[in-house]
Amino acid sequence: MPNQVKNSQNPRLLAVTTLAKIKNGAYSNLQLNQVIKSHQLKAVDKGLLTTLVYGTIQYRLLLEYWLAPFVKGKKLEPWVKELLLTALFQWHKLDKIPKHAIFNETIEVAKTLGNAGTAKFVTAILHNMDRTGLRDENKIADPIERLSISYSLPVWLVKALLDQVGEAKTKSILTSLNEAPAQAVRVNTAKTTVADAKAGLVAEGLSVRDSAVAADALVVTGGHVASSKAFVDGLITIQDESAMLPVEALDIDESVHSVLDAAAAPGGKTTQIAQYLSGDATVLALDIHEHKVKLIKANAKRLGLADRVEAKALDARQVPEKLDQDFDRILVDAPCSGLGLLRRKPEIRYEKSLEDVLHLADLQLSILNATAKRLAPGGRLVYSTCTILNQENDGVIERFLAENPDFTLLKTPTDKKLKDDRVEDVLKIYPDDYETDGFFVATLQRKD
Repeated sequence: MPNQVKNSQNPRLLAVTTLAKIKNGAYSNLQLNQVIKSHQLKAVDKGLLTTLVYGTIQYRLLLEYWLAPFVKGKKLEPWVKELLLTALFQWHKLDKIPKHAIFNETIEVAKTLGNAGTAKFVTAILHNMDRTGLRDENKIADPIERLSISYSLPVWLVKALLDQVGEAKTKSILTSLNEAPAQAVRVNTAKTTVADAKAGLVAEGLSVRDSAVAADALVVTGGHVASSKAFVDGLITIQDESAMLPVEALDIDESVHSVLDAAAAPGGKTTQIAQYLSGDATVLALDIHEHKVKLIKANAKRLGLADRVEAKALDARQVPEKLDQDFDRILVDAPCSGLGLLRRKPEIRYEKSLEDVLHLADLQLSILNATAKRLAPGGRLVYSTCTILNQENDGVIERFLAENPDFTLLKTPTDKKLKDDRVEDVLKIYPDDYETDGFFVATLQRKD
């Protein structure tokens, strides 16, 4: 790492170098966390860095559409392009930073990371954009391309959503995907109550409200939850509100003695299952990767639930051959495209294709078919994904039921009775419904 980056406290400079790395395959959240940990930044600068990184990724297609006419035919170093995109993002998507400050700071970063020639080039581009004005994306003739550029989502995904939910809902979903995600926590009811956890977080200076989505969830703002005493003491864990719904649908009570979490890492849902277990009941958590199994164990230990959790490395498709017991409950939170998580992992939108979605649907069905063989008669199996496309959701369930006549589809329950008046049995949570991650939950029961 060059010294001008290593020693920098400039959030704009760090955003540019972080974005250049993300374009080379790094995950935005991991890369950003690493940069924040390795630089002593003030809270306001951490906030600006985070906003610049996520915002520039979220609006990349639109920002590139604006930039393209001004750099046509010019070969840009990756960081120079990212610098210009961050300038455009601040200029047109943030309303508290004056234009002259954005231009001056952008030129200073160009001097620091480049040379006088680079700074001169960046200065010329900025002033040319200011003088000429930007292309109006609303004048794009093709309606699908117009939505794609305006909301910075790929054409294939826009088409899929239009086909599945219509234009009005698609626009609502696309708008919500570019909003900042809320920070939610799940209260560990094996150690405390929701009321006491809430009071503790408020006492630490955080703003807290009850979740309208999940029973044991709180939505927290105004601080770093992972540094709180409540988190360190294992009273809470960070988890999106909608991600708690699959475990609610399992309907765990005193009659449940054994649960299988078939694709469990990093263990959020495993530990949620564990906190609801009673007596000597246990949950067996599987993941295909040994290093991810260690994450499950570490999470269970931090929450004081290690005695209720067994974790092992196993491909869930091998469950019928490798496990010789039946389970009262099975959770298949399947590997998926993650398109419901675009607020938190904005780069996913540019990395996935329809072919990926179709491939994943086949994988999901194979995991579901395999694990279902170990469900006890009368037992309940919940299938969930953090995506919003029918191919990985309804399509997988329809294929499963066609191949497994001894299973029936139940109406997915939630503690807060979400969408209780819906006609369909499955539960679909779109990102714009409650400003949470997008999720799909289907509840299956094996006939006695």
